[in-house]
Parts: sequence; structure tokens; C-alpha cells
Amino acid sequence: MNGYMYILECSDGSYYTGSTKYLERRIQQHQNGEGANHTKKRLPVKLLYYEHYNRIDTAFYREKQIQGWSRAKKEALMRGELETLPGLSMAYRDKDGASRTSAPDDSNKTTNIEP
Repeated sequence: MNGYMYILECSDGSYYTGSTKYLERRIQQHQNGEGANHTKKRLPVKLLYYEHYNRIDTAFYREKQIQGWSRAKKEALMRGELETLPGLSMAYRDKDGASRTSAPDDSNKTTNIEP
């Protein structure tokens, strides 16, 4: 079963990251105030980015991964700047702040939503 990981921008400028089997339906639920508590209080929301996966559990795993990311790292992902992601990760930084190299996995289908 297909799945999607998505990032919404809320009316207060915050980001919400989620996953679903049915992207259009889930976005409409968020817009109708039927989504997560975070989005209910921050309507309207705008879809900024999504990734498509062949399995919903993979999309859910990706959601949990991205939820732990900084705002700067999420924004780099949405801009398609995959080469900068490791440098924005505290886990990949040495004590002196120098970043280590690590290749991001770009095997999935991603979509940036232009404003």
C-alpha cells in the first residue's frame, strides 16, 4: 500500500510533519480542523513538501525521522539541497563544528511544492 510523508506550513509559520496513505484526503482533513491538534489551532495549513513511498510503514518511519530535524534541516530538504543535510545534523558534527561526510538516500520520489 502506498504512503506519503508530508510537511505542512501552519498559519503561525510552524511546520507539521505527518504521514498518510491518502495525501489529498489527509490535507483536506487538516484544513477542516480534523487533523492533528497542532494543525487544528493553526489553520489554514499549506502543503509545502511530500515524499511518496511504496509502503505506508516506510512513510511513517520517514515522518518520525524528519520530526526530529531542525527547522533549517527541514527547509534544506524542501529546497532539494540534499548535500547540505549532513552538515545540518548535530549527530554528524565533530566537537569543533566540522561536519563529516555522509551521502543522503535519494532513492525515493520527492516533490517540492512551489508557493
